Amino acid sequence: MPQARSTSIAFVGAGRITRALAAGLRLVGDRREIVAYDRNPEKARAVRRESGVAIARDLTSAVQRAGILIVAVRPSSVAEVLSQVAQCGSLPTVCVSLAAGVPFSNLRRFLPPARWARAMPSPVCRVGRGLTALCFHRGMRKKDCELVRQLFGRVGQIVEIPERKFDAFTATYSSSHGYHALVSLASAAQRAGLDRKTALIAAAHALADGILYWRESGMDLGELLQEAATPGGIAAATMLAMDRTGYRRAVENGVAAGIAQALRNAETVRGNDKSES
Repeated sequence: MPQARSTSIAFVGAGRITRALAAGLRLVGDRREIVAYDRNPEKARAVRRESGVAIARDLTSAVQRAGILIVAVRPSSVAEVLSQVAQCGSLPTVCVSLAAGVPFSNLRRFLPPARWARAMPSPVCRVGRGLTALCFHRGMRKKDCELVRQLFGRVGQIVEIPERKFDAFTATYSSSHGYHALVSLASAAQRAGLDRKTALIAAAHALADGILYWRESGMDLGELLQEAATPGGIAAATMLAMDRTGYRRAVENGVAAGIAQALRNAETVRGNDKSES
């Protein structure tokens, strides 16, 4: 028998972030009912194979079993999916959107009775060490906010930020920055003569060890830079050359492009809503 609706989690969309969240929840011992629905049945079956979740036979079944409904679809699909959810009859009161760039004003246009939260979890939640940004619509009750906090808090750290800052945080915190830096640094090391394995080891330790030391030492980043980069040394020369060739400006441009994409995502949902009305 399925657990009570108030404790169950239903994912609409069974892509990579759903798989990561489900795996992370199971890893930390969360045994509540998790239901997944996706228009692509193979995606739902993949989550079931990995984490033992239930598969909903259709969207209505998923929605009506949900204590917390998590909308985990691409921003371009939000309008269509929420329009279909609105036709499913009995709706959960707590809904969480993982769609980057789609604000509460757009979400509430489709499901005005629902109490909405927005969440942006990292795929690293798969191993219980992720980071999730949360924001809550002013209509959320305290106990509903706590349900959402507890859910995402099980798979890593949470940080609550106002919606007006959500896009900037989303563009900044992605684990893709670490992967991109790792690939770039390791590739440069290979071109300098290291084999691929040694280059990756060196680059990974440069990134991971430095961040771990910063987090555990409590030292200021400026102090750490002075400690690690002796004037006239190799590290100092490396960083100076990177900055002179536009490293910091490139990062700023990247974050700005991410924010711009989030704004386009919101416009896409508004456009889809107009085309369906």
